Amino acid sequence: MRRRILAAGLVVVLAGVVAVVLLGGGPGQRRIVAHFTSAVGIAAGSGVRVLGVRVGTVTEVVPQGGTVRVVMEYDAEQPVPADAQAVIIPPSVVSDRYVQLTPAYAGGPVLPDDADLPTSRTVVPLELDEVYRALDEFNQALGPKGANQDGALSDLVDTGAANLDGNGENLHDTIDGASRTLRTLSGGRDDLFGTVADLQEFTTTLAESDRLVRTFNDRLATASEQLAGEGAALEASLRSLSVALGQVAEFIRDNRALLTQDVGALTDVTTVLVRQQQALIEVLDVAPLALSNLNLVYNPRSGTLDTRDNLLGPNGPATYVCSLLAGLVPVAQVPEVCVALAEDLQRRGLPLTDALRKLLGLPPASKAPPKQPVLTAPEVSSDPTLGGILPRRAP
Repeated sequence: MRRRILAAGLVVVLAGVVAVVLLGGGPGQRRIVAHFTSAVGIAAGSGVRVLGVRVGTVTEVVPQGGTVRVVMEYDAEQPVPADAQAVIIPPSVVSDRYVQLTPAYAGGPVLPDDADLPTSRTVVPLELDEVYRALDEFNQALGPKGANQDGALSDLVDTGAANLDGNGENLHDTIDGASRTLRTLSGGRDDLFGTVADLQEFTTTLAESDRLVRTFNDRLATASEQLAGEGAALEASLRSLSVALGQVAEFIRDNRALLTQDVGALTDVTTVLVRQQQALIEVLDVAPLALSNLNLVYNPRSGTLDTRDNLLGPNGPATYVCSLLAGLVPVAQVPEVCVALAEDLQRRGLPLTDALRKLLGLPPASKAPPKQPVLTAPEVSSDPTLGGILPRRAP
């Protein structure tokens, strides 16, 4: 009895070991479902590969309307990226068609078990009969029942042959030039793209300044409208200006000699003005005061100037004339008499004018002449005899 119980327990243990070996002893399997637009050459038992290495098998191929549902199993130890695609690889010399999971795993999340790949994540190769069919349709489109029905394609070929006949060298040079151009563009692509980038920045700036650009365009349009409205007047002005310039040119051409003399004389005048610049400045400073004094000495009752004029000032006639010469001509051209006069005045301690001091090499006494008091006639009465100079008229 005990032996029977021991034998029964041994059978149970062996059955468990066999189940573990058959069911859980080997590596696990992962299941994946992929939907293809077609599955030519794929059937149950076709291989599933990663980088060309077989890692699983196709277990089921079921058509579903316009797609084909393909169920596959692969080793669980083989990681497949979560964004993998299923691609049907066409047959080669050494292998039949199979499904390849791509790309290879390089890290990150893996494809979960029972994943479902839609047609957007599956790829089907172009079949040979489809290639033949496309070529046949293309030939028929170009044949006598298509584009060449009226001989248009033949005429195109004949015209192309006639145009290219004898132009082989020119065609070669054109292709060679295009090649060099593309090579140059390739070598300067950094500059080219830099220009494009700068142009983009420029357009961006214009876009950001759209309001200012619109204002500028509006004002420019307004100015253009005004110019267009004044077109007739502008045309007349330009025509008159053209006539005037022609007359001026003719006048200059006819009077060139006289104009040359006038310019020469004007040069002399400007030279004298430059030399007498200081004297002109003094005249402009003193003239207002002199005119004011003249206004004050005028007697409206008698119509006379109630004053005694001393045009030479504190200097004698000789001093006045020598001072005038010393101011008009260079020092080397002043007469010796004037130099002797200046030396005599200096020796006697008498006042010298700035012009005579310049002859002796002395600095000017003062830059501005001393202001003289202005004597005005009394307002209560007037002297029609200018201080007794004129005879008194009988009343």
